[in-house]
Amino acid sequence: MFENIDLTLIGQGFFSVLENLWRQLKLLGEGALVSLEIFALTLIFSLPLGLLVALGRMSKNRLLSRIIKDYILVMRGTPLMLQIIFIYFTPAYLPEGLRFNLDRFVAAIIAFSLNYAAYFAEIYRGGIESISLGQYESAAVLGFTKSQTFFRIILPQVIKRILPAISNEVITLVKDTALVTTIGISELFRAARNESSRISSTTPIFWAGFFYLVMNFFVTKVFELFEKKLSYYR
Repeated sequence: MFENIDLTLIGQGFFSVLENLWRQLKLLGEGALVSLEIFALTLIFSLPLGLLVALGRMSKNRLLSRIIKDYILVMRGTPLMLQIIFIYFTPAYLPEGLRFNLDRFVAAIIAFSLNYAAYFAEIYRGGIESISLGQYESAAVLGFTKSQTFFRIILPQVIKRILPAISNEVITLVKDTALVTTIGISELFRAARNESSRISSTTPIFWAGFFYLVMNFFVTKVFELFEKKLSYYR
């Protein structure tokens, strides 16, 4: 029964499957590195920018507070995809003399940073306003300056309180990196879609989903670690 089976063909078929799988994983891995780069740079710029925006939003200067409030409204009220397209294409339509071409990757980082800074700003604001005024008064009695009070007493407590909300936004950011495909950046999802079209199979798409799941698994674990480190603020 098994005498007519060509073991050579079976071996070739097996190695062909492995070769195709390795090729897919290599392509997706390269795309995942681009996604991770966008993810990391967005956090580096948007987290501190969000704090500055939150402080501006809470400023007693009505004009500054109004401008910041409108900025947050625009960033949260329009699709991130539209913002990416707008930032990338607008420089090419500026008046003569001001016109320039913006790099795709730079445009994506600017759009992501401005968008997520708006979300982080509202999270920061909620955390700051949750701290009782009594702590500010006690710090003043002890001789702390306003900056010392904020950075040594208030901010550590705020960070502890806002970690769950920040983690939700960061997990969303991992998935939102797929939106840069709208301006032609070859990140994880674009690589998976191209490979899926080439081999007429949805397998690469599912592999991409697995990559996103793994990345968010590590993000979740990192935030759980941070929450444990800050548990003494309970």
